Amino acid sequence: MSLDIDQIALHQLVKRDEQTLDVVLRDSLLPTNAAVEEMMAELHRVYSAKSKALGLFNEGSELAEALRTCRKVDKDFLAFSRAATGRLRDELAKYPFAEGGVVLFGQYRYLAVEYLLIAVLNSRNSMRVNEELDINTTHYLDINNADIVARIDLTEWETNPESTRYLTFLRGRVGRKVADFFMDFLAASEGLDTKAQNRGLLQAVDDYCADAQLDKNERQSVRQQVYSYCNEQLQAGEEIELQALSQELSPVGEKDFMQFSSEQGYELEESFPADRGTLRQLTKFAGSGGGISLNFDAMLLGERIFWDAATDTLTIRGTPPNLRDQLQRRTGSGK
Repeated sequence: MSLDIDQIALHQLVKRDEQTLDVVLRDSLLPTNAAVEEMMAELHRVYSAKSKALGLFNEGSELAEALRTCRKVDKDFLAFSRAATGRLRDELAKYPFAEGGVVLFGQYRYLAVEYLLIAVLNSRNSMRVNEELDINTTHYLDINNADIVARIDLTEWETNPESTRYLTFLRGRVGRKVADFFMDFLAASEGLDTKAQNRGLLQAVDDYCADAQLDKNERQSVRQQVYSYCNEQLQAGEEIELQALSQELSPVGEKDFMQFSSEQGYELEESFPADRGTLRQLTKFAGSGGGISLNFDAMLLGERIFWDAATDTLTIRGTPPNLRDQLQRRTGSGK
């Protein structure tokens, strides 16, 4: 299903030197043509498939008040975006890692829900071959790696002002610093803790299997079912629905998973976003530190991989061929 684009504004932050971050503002909204529709569809798809944190506006948020005024009295969306870009520049300029980028404000509808998406997109250089078979440099928006993005569910915000989840944002690949300046710009704070919800789900799944006294293979089969459902929801940009997940799992004993999780007090929401990193723990063990990085399928624990808790020792039987080849070559050269 395609997006129904209402309004899009583009501006730019330009880093002149180490101390100067300038703003370049458009004088008109971006016309909605095929290229713009394709760009917004791609941005919506990429953003929807990423793990996101949930939040809400702080009391007295300047951006929220400006947006509320813009929508109530039908004020100029372009003027709103221009003023907001100035505030974004002021917040970003406080940080030493400040870089330029294209600032996008996109108001659109998808599946009867109205959204406002705000993003800072980086440009990248690439090469192209033209019709004369000459090679030229071209610039493109790096949408796939966008990490400074927030989206406001305008429908939820306006119909349910007590909600703690109408605003979503990416935490950023360079750590909390990116999220900090963007949250300061939005004057918002984190609401529902999505990682805690996902961790609670994993605990509920393990306890559910234990309560049913499932054997190792049966437990892993349940974990794989849960992972498959949650990953499909993540890829589709949809939230985990406990009722739907419960229907995916065969009841064990007298209770289905929905009944079990509600009665055991895990405090899980009826729906919440999937967190990719947390969900991987359903099917993988992974960790790194001290020069060691390990990642293996959970089903191998107790079969080819054994952990002695008393000595904190991991024993691996049967190494991967490429690793074994490296070990043989290295140990052979040391003889």
